[in-house]
Amino acid sequence: MTWQTLAFFFATAFVISMTPGPNMLLAMSLGLRFGARRAAWGGAGMCAALAVMAALSAFGLGALLSTSVLAFEIVRWAGVAYLTWLGIAAWRAPVEPAGERDTAAAASGEGSALRLFLRGALVAFSNPKALVFMGALFPQFIDAAAPLAPQLVALVATMVVIEFGWIMAYATGGDRLAAKLTTVSAARSLNRLTGGLMIGAGGLLALARRV
Repeated sequence: MTWQTLAFFFATAFVISMTPGPNMLLAMSLGLRFGARRAAWGGAGMCAALAVMAALSAFGLGALLSTSVLAFEIVRWAGVAYLTWLGIAAWRAPVEPAGERDTAAAASGEGSALRLFLRGALVAFSNPKALVFMGALFPQFIDAAAPLAPQLVALVATMVVIEFGWIMAYATGGDRLAAKLTTVSAARSLNRLTGGLMIGAGGLLALARRV
């Protein structure tokens, strides 16, 4: 793989990752509710899942989902249900002013590193279109005459770094917005905005189609 190929992949992944989707809407909602520092654990979960999905795509699972309507729909609607459930839970969450978010998150355990990591991983895994997309994208940048493993490692590492950067950008934006909402009524609106983002992410996933 040449540096020119890797640079073109970087530019492609950069533009694709910045587009709002389930992962980025989750990142913003985590930033809104838990702050950017805690949201980073959710971002780590999403990126870990993305790396696993890239490996699965390389083994042909992406091709399976692109050809099997049933498999694609099962994964997709499971993801829609999970994202909608997260949205409803956030909408109905106890109202806490922004300055007390860390205390409330620690007391409930909902904002623990492990739970946020798992939440991020589950949301990423719930999007079958990502597998199909990677199965179609990676071959465009791989030299069939060169060893496959180093090329995949380079592509996946580049994609994960870009994805995590955008995740933190969205989470930081949510965190800064939440910091301005210090009253109880504003915090209630914050919960509803967070819930709405997650339900919206579920809606985006419901509209996903095989490529």
